[in-house]
Amino acid sequence: MKTREVLDKFHISQVTLSEWSKRGGLKLNRDLRGHYIWDDESLNNLKNYIKERTAKNQGGSNETFNKLEIQIQNRRYLGAKSRLLDFIQKVVDEHTENVNSVADIFGGTGVVANHFYQQGHNIIVNDILDSNYISYLTFFGQDTVDDDKIRNILDRMNNVEVQKNYVSDNYGDKYFSKENAMKIGEARSIIEGEIGLSQRERAILMTSLIYAMDKVANTVGHYDAYRRVMDSLTPIYFRMPAYNKERKADTSIYHEDANLLVRSIMADLIYIDTPYNSRQYGDVYHVLENIVDWKMPKLYGIAMKPKDRSKTKSSYSTAKAPVVFNDLITSINAHYIMVSYNNMAQKGASRSNAKISNEEIIKILSQRGEVQVYAEDFQMFNTGKTHVDDHKELLYLVKVTR
Repeated sequence: MKTREVLDKFHISQVTLSEWSKRGGLKLNRDLRGHYIWDDESLNNLKNYIKERTAKNQGGSNETFNKLEIQIQNRRYLGAKSRLLDFIQKVVDEHTENVNSVADIFGGTGVVANHFYQQGHNIIVNDILDSNYISYLTFFGQDTVDDDKIRNILDRMNNVEVQKNYVSDNYGDKYFSKENAMKIGEARSIIEGEIGLSQRERAILMTSLIYAMDKVANTVGHYDAYRRVMDSLTPIYFRMPAYNKERKADTSIYHEDANLLVRSIMADLIYIDTPYNSRQYGDVYHVLENIVDWKMPKLYGIAMKPKDRSKTKSSYSTAKAPVVFNDLITSINAHYIMVSYNNMAQKGASRSNAKISNEEIIKILSQRGEVQVYAEDFQMFNTGKTHVDDHKELLYLVKVTR
């Protein structure tokens, strides 16, 4: 076999093969010129090497994992608040009264909204990203779901016969292995072609796809870039999301600009977790957005981003942040306002620096009442290039009096 045929057969790139051979311990036979000799020994070594790496990525057998249902927090996400839920709850318990409804207007993964929903609070949840909105319809939707129908479709997605498609052409051997990319594309086509699904049922299938992609992505946790060498070989598997089958409280799901939304909603507590810095979430999660939208645009650059990403641009990631934050706070109708932010004003790389200072936040919030600030030590998200000392997550709480 020729090297190109081997690369196609095993769905890897020349760069990945070279790195494995040079630094990863893969033993391959070569001729006097240094070219690979694809005899039975080299092919078996490569096959076993891939099998070992896959097993290592899986932590052994993946059978038990595949049977588990997806929980809302099972995502890697910039600024996710899963580890701060106890801190948020403590502040609410100790410093507020009669909070029956909570609005999470920059919802992200939805874990904060879900935390209060599971306690029986009425919730409002909102985000501008399509991929987040889809998950809200799954976990907070009120429509009944034909469970057997969804499981049958997931089974078809898991056992689909793969072939080259839009996803593998653009993301294969970059954000995903070629095999996984082909399966993602075919699974997305199955969802697109399925008729007779309710909005929530379609969302459940899309949520399964999104969470599965996150599990096998060849990234550091977002899609601003991919690892140079393919290191995520675990086969993708689509699991059932653990959607709420019984109504615990009232839910309202929105998909719009938070500054516009607050003009038309009211809640006892409005929780605010704006973007912190210049990282636009639509850029960071463009792959997920592209798969959800399924318009299959032409992609550009090394990161393979669509040219038009304007619908997900946020002013909170620009120098306008203090102005739009002021507009937001002065337009809110609530008994309490809680703002989650961090003390990254000038501590890390420029892209990580907060766009609104502590002084600006307090000044703006003070227009609505007395501001209390609570702090919790927190490990910031980074790609290993930035070290930040004394990083804290801050909660600003205002009891609205004006």
